[in-house]
Amino acid sequence: MSKSIFELVDELPTNNLTISALRSLDFVAPGEWQNVVGFVNTIKTVTGEDDEELIQQIGDRAVYLYNDRSQGYQRAMWLYQTVDSTDKALGAAALANKVGEKIPLLGFLNRVTPKAEKAQTIDLCLKLVAELVAFCQINGIPGDSIGDFVGSLGEYSGESFIRMAALVCFDGLIPLGPDFISSALSRLNHTSPQELDQNSTFANIKDAIPGNDSSSKLNFIGQSFDSVSGWMSGLVSSKNLTPQKVANNLQNFVDFADDKLDYLAAFLDVSTNYYEHTGTQTLARRLIERASAEI
Repeated sequence: MSKSIFELVDELPTNNLTISALRSLDFVAPGEWQNVVGFVNTIKTVTGEDDEELIQQIGDRAVYLYNDRSQGYQRAMWLYQTVDSTDKALGAAALANKVGEKIPLLGFLNRVTPKAEKAQTIDLCLKLVAELVAFCQINGIPGDSIGDFVGSLGEYSGESFIRMAALVCFDGLIPLGPDFISSALSRLNHTSPQELDQNSTFANIKDAIPGNDSSSKLNFIGQSFDSVSGWMSGLVSSKNLTPQKVANNLQNFVDFADDKLDYLAAFLDVSTNYYEHTGTQTLARRLIERASAEI
């Protein structure tokens, strides 16, 4: 781990395509997510403290906890970063100057390629499993604690909730349609361990997924997705979420035709890193909460 937690939080952007995409989800949970950046600012926001000496003590303790490799914080950060790091052909740098203006997706159609539905399904399921394993790492519980993770989803808030909402909207509804949960489960049931092995995200994070081989890891992925399907279905129905509704809110910063949702999904995939961004915020919050309680 090359950067400290305070560097990672200090370097979080205040405005880019990831931020615009996440803000477009405010209609799902109004006011739920605020883009809190900067390590000291995050300490003040989380604890309400303004005593400089106490803020320093909390920060030092949070850094110590993050650097302690016997804890799971660095592993969780690696997961958030890794599931977001594949297929970033366009990259944030190429689009940095586009913030504040409406991006015509038409200009990128020859640079992004929609994924096949099975590949999109596997990536959706792997992001969910990464969230599950990161949750277990942060809370110091075994990595196969599916029940504990599912039980915790009802308490997800702030950056954690908006990350899961983005997963449902950007990796589920837009690329796979309104029946993405049932279709993903069906496709996953017809996925072989050999097909899973060919997925680049799986190749990167497979050692973190419970199971002795690709077959048992595939079973764990299926069990995880099936166990969370009720929560995802509840979110979709309670917010009346549809692909078009999500897409309409994204049109505040990207211009696209309604029949190009698969290209919109590919564009979001290569131009945003919402897992890494909100994952960093989640880790910072949890570290600061623990550090504040321990000093």
